[in-house]
Amino acid sequence: MIAIVVMDAPFGFTAILGTISLLGVIVSHIIVLFDYIEEAHERGESLQDSLLDAGVLRLRPVLITVGATVLGLVPLALHGGPLWEALCYAQIGGLLLATAITLLLVPMLYAVFVLDLKWIRWGGAALASAHEPGPSHDAGLVTPAGAHGAR
Repeated sequence: MIAIVVMDAPFGFTAILGTISLLGVIVSHIIVLFDYIEEAHERGESLQDSLLDAGVLRLRPVLITVGATVLGLVPLALHGGPLWEALCYAQIGGLLLATAITLLLVPMLYAVFVLDLKWIRWGGAALASAHEPGPSHDAGLVTPAGAHGAR
């Protein structure tokens, strides 16, 4: 809304359409961050390292996507006429603001879900169960009687 007001573009159907499509891009960025955090969790990394790495290592793909979209929308916003103007400004302003918020807010909310709300389990039992051999690991394993020593 701020970008539309600043650029003095009309708020109509195309601005609403731009906002709706913007939501899809933001959700995909959130999924990329969550996916990386969950992969780090499976690798056994600490919560702090996982959250920091997700923000730092996923920064480049997110910024490339946002930069390409914004640069692609600028010519359409400037020369596309009144039909496309509001859609482009809604997406450009929304992407720039939402990217900054997403890269900061997602790791913070994830930490709240783990540390405060305890909706997501991290470490302890999850790590221990990942390292315990299951039935498939020791099925059919035969050891000699004296292999473990006398008790």
